[in-house]
Amino acid sequence: MKLLLALALLFLSACVGQTPVAGGGPPPAADAMKLAPGDKVKVTTYGEPTLTGEFQVTPAGTVAFPLIGDVQAAGLDPAALAGALEAKLGAGYLLNPKVAVEVLTFRPIYVLGEVQKPGEYPYTPGLTIRGAVAKADGFTYRANQKKVFVKRAGEAGETEYPLTADFAIMPGDTVRFSERYF
Repeated sequence: MKLLLALALLFLSACVGQTPVAGGGPPPAADAMKLAPGDKVKVTTYGEPTLTGEFQVTPAGTVAFPLIGDVQAAGLDPAALAGALEAKLGAGYLLNPKVAVEVLTFRPIYVLGEVQKPGEYPYTPGLTIRGAVAKADGFTYRANQKKVFVKRAGEAGETEYPLTADFAIMPGDTVRFSERYF
């Protein structure tokens, strides 16, 4: 019994840190859900309505915030941006500021190739390849429905993957469906 328990624990410890990838697609980049140019955030400064509002991350990767000016946002998650804002506001402007940051919209995705309506579409959390195809009104009759080409934001080129319905799409991805050959 002790041997069986030890083997079970050994097996489970081998699984620690393993992240399942839905549909065999690429794992999302570690920074895929971090802020980037084009994202829109809502900043709430508690007790200070004049320091609360919606802000766009600029092409330079900053947010222009009242009183403190441009604050680096690209590469940060919402909690880290809130911490940066609290630190800058606390350095001479407010006593013990409390800031919350919420992402309103992420940068768009692009669906190209053999779909009915290729183009730019808004990203929604939890978006899969099935959702991206639905946004583009489905495949054309020529579409190769066995593979997909994905270019993740920040990567140099696209990578080919087998097409599965639960393949995860991330903000800023470019998804391309090729033509099938009989």
